[in-house]
Amino acid sequence: MKHTDICDIFKDCSKYLGNELTVCGWAKLIRDSKNVGFIELNDGTSLTNLQIVIDKESFENADDVLRQNVGAAMIVKGTLIESLNPKQPVELTPSGIEVVGVSPNDYPLQKKKHSMEFLRTIPHLRARTNTFNAMFRIRSELAKAIHDFFQGRNFTYVHTPIITGSDCEGAGEIFRVTTHEYSTPYETEEEYYANDFFKQKAGLTVSGQLEGEALAMALGKIYTFGPTFRAENSNTTRHAAEFWQIEPEVAFADLFDIIELATDMLKYIVKHVYDNCPEELSFFERFYEKGLKDKLLNIINSDFAVIEYTEAVDILMKADCDFAYPVSWGCDLQTEHERYLTDIVYKRPVFVINYPKDIKSFYMKLNPDGKTVAATDLLVPGVGEIIGASQREDNYDLLLEQIKSRGMTQSDYEWYLELRKFGSAPHSGYGLGFERILMYITGIGNIRDTAAFPRTKGFLA
Repeated sequence: MKHTDICDIFKDCSKYLGNELTVCGWAKLIRDSKNVGFIELNDGTSLTNLQIVIDKESFENADDVLRQNVGAAMIVKGTLIESLNPKQPVELTPSGIEVVGVSPNDYPLQKKKHSMEFLRTIPHLRARTNTFNAMFRIRSELAKAIHDFFQGRNFTYVHTPIITGSDCEGAGEIFRVTTHEYSTPYETEEEYYANDFFKQKAGLTVSGQLEGEALAMALGKIYTFGPTFRAENSNTTRHAAEFWQIEPEVAFADLFDIIELATDMLKYIVKHVYDNCPEELSFFERFYEKGLKDKLLNIINSDFAVIEYTEAVDILMKADCDFAYPVSWGCDLQTEHERYLTDIVYKRPVFVINYPKDIKSFYMKLNPDGKTVAATDLLVPGVGEIIGASQREDNYDLLLEQIKSRGMTQSDYEWYLELRKFGSAPHSGYGLGFERILMYITGIGNIRDTAAFPRTKGFLA
């Protein structure tokens, strides 16, 4: 059915003034008065509704249309005219309205305001609210910006496996993949997996990094952008069991090269959303985070700080602050520590580099001191860590030592070790959680509200 998108009308009202148009959408508001009826129509392409003004004396089925409920799906034909209402530039005078989908009295979105908790119980309908209308358009623009950034810098977009036999992080927090039925009778774990589909233990990927490294050793610069899964026993506002992740890997790059790339990428994608989603950002600033736009401008315009982990610990130990988690060299920095550094000390994004090897992953490059690794976390004001990066260990013997010392199964990583035998080269990469950066850009406080159908502990909508 040929029709005009409402967003196009508001982009250039003069182009459509006086024209006969067909628009489609859902009624967000229906208001009836003695002589005139009003319908605010939204088709999902714009946060702004198009007002339909019905002259009840001249419009044949006005009463039938105006007795419909909010949420009804309509096809409206009419003429676009200038509006007398100073709050809107145009309105549509209808010549015909067809209700193609009625909305009964139990439609749950008839009120103007609903709690986020309630909306999580109806994920199939919540995209019709202004919050999620804005969220999912920003999500779309952010994804576009990520692809544009890497494609414009000679990166190859690759797709790494979703089903894998290895745990990239070595933490064991993976979802198992099996074809066995619940009551399958096997006496040992070895027998169980030997009779499974892949003849070995398999799970959903926690990261595409390891496979990404293999492709970077052939293509030079690659990035992945896809779903990852973690079976963390966590029910916080920042954790999800299924989330999307951006993971570039760059051959012949050290830690400072990858810091530069991460800085450029973050500034680029934030600026893209800032420039292309002004209406949506204004909405989130009004209802969710005061000062949101200034926060984003701070990301775009700031020079990011770079400090040593040891220096960060010294600052925190001297801080006149009663932290819930004590600070000492060798501890993993908590969100309260990270926010103290960004919000109080530096007031801008901060890269903390060279963490103790014992609190970081096995694949990170060992520094000459033997105690730290060439790793960094990017901390941003208001949130804390948003990017984790490192130079990867390219020495076969040192990598093998880390695998063994952590009790990992060497056979699971033979192919990964072989990358260090055949033309090994320095290389680096990072991971950015897509939903985490969406939380930061929109000011939304719960990761469940950045995905259409969130998967979290105990919740599978």
